[in-house]
Amino acid sequence: MCGRYASSRQPEDLVEEFEVQESLVPAPLEADFNVAPTKEVYAVLERPEKDDRPQQRQLRVLTWGLVPSWAKDPSIGNRMINARMETVAEKPAYRRAFAARRCLLPADGYFEWYPTQELTKAGKPKKQPFFIRPKDGEVLAMAGLYEIWRDPTKADDDPARFRWTCTVITTDAEDSLGHIHDRMPLMVPVDRRSDWLDPTQKSRDDLLSLLEPAVPGQLEAYPVSTLVSNVRNNGPDLIKPLPLEEAP
Repeated sequence: MCGRYASSRQPEDLVEEFEVQESLVPAPLEADFNVAPTKEVYAVLERPEKDDRPQQRQLRVLTWGLVPSWAKDPSIGNRMINARMETVAEKPAYRRAFAARRCLLPADGYFEWYPTQELTKAGKPKKQPFFIRPKDGEVLAMAGLYEIWRDPTKADDDPARFRWTCTVITTDAEDSLGHIHDRMPLMVPVDRRSDWLDPTQKSRDDLLSLLEPAVPGQLEAYPVSTLVSNVRNNGPDLIKPLPLEEAP
């Protein structure tokens, strides 16, 4: 799964990187080195043509944890942080979004926890966090889906009546990372971003063919401080490699 990641890029950097036509970010998010579910995150998406508005690529701020349009209770989003590639096209919670509301979630990298031989007081293996990022330092474009949930308790003229939420699509981890965790977020290569974001692209098989795990050797993983395990902790120190003498 992907349950935490780091995101420190500024909106203007993401606009350039993803060739965004309209930024709808009301205020820049603070650099976040411990992005957790239910937090606000940047997402790149393409809205379909409507009335006099052309199809347009946008940068928006969404909440991590997808709330399906049919949900009665938005708290369901707390459990919808990841969608498995193997079932994303069929599962009721995701299939509508997969067909028409796909996005990219920019990240510096993501965290996974590896169970060590050392035991806790409760007798369970202590888990060592690892940070996984592109070796070349480029932005990680994680494949995602987004939904727009209408809050029935709010008036039609309330600007907050629509809740925009998202999820990260995951797959089996490639060999060099599988020893840390068996799942990883799917990446969308630069040459496939337009096809992935295009809301008029409907073919299930064509869409699934756009998704692939990172090419072996493209990502690097290294142990980091266990401070990242607490969502209250934040800051660039969370993604610094542990000194050799502290590494597992």
